[in-house]
Amino acid sequence: MDTFGKKIAALRKAGKMSQAELAKALNTSTSVIGRYERDEMVPSIDAAKKIAVTLNTTVGYLLGEVEQADVFKDPDMLKRLSEIQKMDKEDKGHILSVIDGFIKSIKLKNIAAL
Repeated sequence: MDTFGKKIAALRKAGKMSQAELAKALNTSTSVIGRYERDEMVPSIDAAKKIAVTLNTTVGYLLGEVEQADVFKDPDMLKRLSEIQKMDKEDKGHILSVIDGFIKSIKLKNIAAL
């Protein structure tokens, strides 16, 4: 699993951004960005949020809480999750059970296709 620093470096490079450009966007120095990327220094919460926004990802991804950099960036998915969150416990349970069933079915179909 990649570290916080390795993820920053990979996202920065994927976005064709130099350390200097990232430093400028974050109002810091290139040496600080280098230290983040080498895991020699951990950014503050506010700095981590700014890094995530600048690199078009989430703090959750940078921290290793989710495996995909853009899992919470899809507005349609966020809208649906928000609607589910508003439901009472029983309705939410039913919706999540249906989603779990579809996910399991698709995984089994994909395994069978191999």
